[in-house]
Amino acid sequence: MQAIPATGAAMGLQYREQNGLGQEVEGNHPPVVLCSIGDAAMTEGEVSEALHMATLRQLPIIFLVQDNEWDISAHASEIRFGDAKTMAKAYPGLMAKTVEGHDLRASKKAMDWAFTTARSERRPVLVHAKVPLLGHHTSGVRREWYRDDLDEHALRDPLPHLRSALLDAGFSSDQLNDSAHKAKQEVQSAFERAMNAPDPDPADLLPHAYAKTRVTEEVGQREGQDPEPQIMVDQALHAMTEILSGDETTLLYGQDVGGRLGGVFREAATLAQKFGEHRVFNTPIQEAFIVGSTVGMSAVGLKPIVEIQFADYLWPGLNQLFTELSRSHFLSNGQWPVNSVIRVPIGAYGSGGPYHSSSIESVLTAIRGIKVAYPSCGADLKGLLKSAVLDPNPVVVLEHKGLYWSKVPGTAAAKTPEPDSDYLLPLGLARTVLSAKTANKGEPCVAIITYGRGIHWALEAADQLPGKMEILDLRSLAPLDETAILDAASRCNRCLVLTEEPPRGSFAQAIAGLLADAAFEHLDAPVKCLGSMEVPAIPLNETLEQAVLPNAQMVLDACRELLDY
Repeated sequence: MQAIPATGAAMGLQYREQNGLGQEVEGNHPPVVLCSIGDAAMTEGEVSEALHMATLRQLPIIFLVQDNEWDISAHASEIRFGDAKTMAKAYPGLMAKTVEGHDLRASKKAMDWAFTTARSERRPVLVHAKVPLLGHHTSGVRREWYRDDLDEHALRDPLPHLRSALLDAGFSSDQLNDSAHKAKQEVQSAFERAMNAPDPDPADLLPHAYAKTRVTEEVGQREGQDPEPQIMVDQALHAMTEILSGDETTLLYGQDVGGRLGGVFREAATLAQKFGEHRVFNTPIQEAFIVGSTVGMSAVGLKPIVEIQFADYLWPGLNQLFTELSRSHFLSNGQWPVNSVIRVPIGAYGSGGPYHSSSIESVLTAIRGIKVAYPSCGADLKGLLKSAVLDPNPVVVLEHKGLYWSKVPGTAAAKTPEPDSDYLLPLGLARTVLSAKTANKGEPCVAIITYGRGIHWALEAADQLPGKMEILDLRSLAPLDETAILDAASRCNRCLVLTEEPPRGSFAQAIAGLLADAAFEHLDAPVKCLGSMEVPAIPLNETLEQAVLPNAQMVLDACRELLDY
């Protein structure tokens, strides 16, 4: 839905104007955003989110709605209670006009009003243009089968009306015929060039899946001057402070991150006070807007960082993440990469219940074109956040809320000395957290391949089998450090893939498939996957929550089974 990126672009223009960041404009006209919407899309929830935010923030957007009264075969009378102008009445401050879209003079007058109002008053307007549907909505269905209004729509064909208007304005028939002939020749020539052009090279497809990032290796000091371990949430807060201080084009917004609270986990505490509510601000509960607006923000040269309050709430934003963010660079042949960072608290912790505890990484890693980070400690979170902002691709950073404060028994390792401000950790670089002393010595050992909370279950289990376990922290799920995974398999010859998700059909099983395919010659036992119970949601009851999740004992039992194989 293009309305969401357009709303983000308007917010970006507004921000650049307020901060004097040199947004280019034509002539002396202040910039506005023009958003074209098909009438059928007006009933979409995402368009409502865009209209809500546009009127809430009084953004300079012109919403141009082209209304031909049809979806494919469903007429407006069957599917909506009114037209776009009717719906616009629900948004105070959104002025709307209806115009006969086939009428040149009326259309010009309406658009002149729209641009003048949006530019001078810096607020949104909506133009509802009633237009005919002359052709097929889809070539697969003949229009005569379901439509009885073809003759009436033909009377509103804009080309004959345009010709009449031009004749009334003093142009001759010969001039218009000559212009029409030249236009047809130009279109025919372009068509022939396209048909005769060589097909694109398939070898160019994969290199355009991601925009190239300049952060390709670990740089800076991973351990700063203070050796005292810091909790994960504080290191995230310090990372955001450094990011916002160092680049005025960075913004942070989402539910409850601005104002006085600074995030439900205090991960944005004091940032609004330090940087102002024009850079750190709250949004309505509109995940589609929060995610989709980053496309428009990025398009006008900003670096948006947004927060989804819980992983369970990301679902309304998946359409934007999949349809807009992940494909923009690829489908534009590299012209429009989306610089977007989406922070998502994730995982089960402290009886969060079924709507605050989900693990969703398998859904995200199945979306090509985005990057997914999942750190297990404070140093990695800080380094990954700072690299994500510099990455021209959309990056989802999954932050396990059970690791934020290291209050959960067994998660003390999430606290680390904080890196210096210049520390960058590239996405796609795994880290060996614990080496197996018996690796490559002829004695059996197990490589535990995991991330996030799994690192800490593995570390607890490793205390019971000294020297027998190697723990590989993926840190980044997309891109994936396949070399590190295969190297661990070749050293240890036995592999356990550990996840907090139910393993069936998961990202963890995809890693197991990689191992079976590319490391089979090194394996002395089948690859084992361990995860949560195969249930639809995490229960609210604490006893049941613990029963559903993996734990250190389960990891220990799985490793012993592999060692005895």
